[in-house]
Amino acid sequence: MIEMKVMGIALDTRTGSPIVVLHDKENRRALPIWIGSAEASSIIRKIENLSVTRPMTHDLIISIIEKTGYKITKVTINDVEKETYFATIFLEDKEGNVIEIDSRPSDAIAVAIRIDAPIYVTANVLSNGSVSTDSAKDAQEAEEFKNFVQSIKPSDFARLMKDNDHHESDQ
Repeated sequence: MIEMKVMGIALDTRTGSPIVVLHDKENRRALPIWIGSAEASSIIRKIENLSVTRPMTHDLIISIIEKTGYKITKVTINDVEKETYFATIFLEDKEGNVIEIDSRPSDAIAVAIRIDAPIYVTANVLSNGSVSTDSAKDAQEAEEFKNFVQSIKPSDFARLMKDNDHHESDQ
């Protein structure tokens, strides 16, 4: 398994769908995963350290897990089938017993970044979905991609985040 970090959130210009982009520690591979707008909003909030007055869904998940005596030790993105990715959230209790929870990658990532849990991706998933960012022939495209992801600002998602706040709030 290869440890990955969240590079950022991008928008698919063809569909308007959000994409979470993971990269390895050496910045040699990038893994784009198309996700829902609520999960993108949650990830952006954490990346930008934006606070909310009430716990959002991923904060609630963490709170429930911790209050029941478990901690999240890692998440893995361990399979892809017909463009659908699969993930697992690993929980551990005080005695070292491990429980594996099936998850969508977007939710697993949103939870992991909140508590700084490592995100691992299997070699199989990387070989099927990642983009090389270090080969000479792809260097310009990779650099453009990195610049695009790094240029995304929270204001680009203002409407997206506002729509999700409305759905998540208890008004």
